[in-house]
Amino acid sequence: MSLPNVGILATGSYLPEREVSNEEIAELVGVTPEWIERKTRIRSRRYAAPHEAASDLAARAAARALEQAGVEADAVRYLIVSTSTGDHPQPPTSYLVQHTLGADRAACFDMNVVCSGFVYALAVAHALVHVDPSALALVIGADVYSRILDFTDRRTAILFADGAGAALVGVQPQPYGLVGVDLISEGSAHGLIRVQAGGSRHPASRETVERGGHFFRMDGRGVRDYVADRVPDALRDHVRRHGLRTEDIGHFVPHQANGVMLDDLVEQAGIGHAHTHRTLHKFGNVGSASVPITLDEANRSGALADGDLVLLAGFGGGMAMGMAMLRWWAPRAESTGPI
Repeated sequence: MSLPNVGILATGSYLPEREVSNEEIAELVGVTPEWIERKTRIRSRRYAAPHEAASDLAARAAARALEQAGVEADAVRYLIVSTSTGDHPQPPTSYLVQHTLGADRAACFDMNVVCSGFVYALAVAHALVHVDPSALALVIGADVYSRILDFTDRRTAILFADGAGAALVGVQPQPYGLVGVDLISEGSAHGLIRVQAGGSRHPASRETVERGGHFFRMDGRGVRDYVADRVPDALRDHVRRHGLRTEDIGHFVPHQANGVMLDDLVEQAGIGHAHTHRTLHKFGNVGSASVPITLDEANRSGALADGDLVLLAGFGGGMAMGMAMLRWWAPRAESTGPI
């Protein structure tokens, strides 16, 4: 018996209202706005309001994906939230999203693979729907990095921001859906991106707070070297493994890490012909949310045509990489009602 085709049926995203300019960040970290843009290609970013946490952003993005699909929340069977900045250590952030949405029939869980997390969660949703083809899965990437940034550290404070993106996953007609996925984890590089305190090794205490152990830390040079050395080859291998050529790719939706890094990555991977979708110039690096936010913008702009090959790529903390190739399904006008 042949397995069903499973892919993305609809997308959604949510960005907080507060826009934070380079001028504001530059004053905090002691650089110029021009320096930030030259180093990162970022011009502005969004920060969550004081009352907004990761679950609030995630629920807003998920609701927009459901609205686009014409699906009620109680039709969702699985709800997966990828985040490294959840509301609490427990309960899982996905349970708060379930409650907000009213997705009472959904089995929920969180994933933390940092910036690769959305692609990892998409792979899990794909497998779950293969087992139960009648199911719908909501996959959400949400992060609120503004709460864990050290604004004396210009390496991180200029990059990271807040937001959420979502995708509704289900069965699609042939030949659409997920063509292939590759997930790579390299724990030997775990020290490149980290939040050292707040877990069982260094529980929260006055001392951990005083030494800034709860702030996000990154070895910028080490991360750049890792991406340059590992990600281009991994992307090419992913394409080949699934019987395709880099020239076949119509759209590249990468993690929005740093604009200069993305320029180099596209060239080194040999995918300069593809349309590389970017949102970091206006939203910054939104961690696990950056791939689904950028995918949603590409989808809603009409850039993705029926049958296009779309390559998603997450990479970052762990260190980890997640790559997924999709043959995009864009139903015709007569079939755009509820799924």
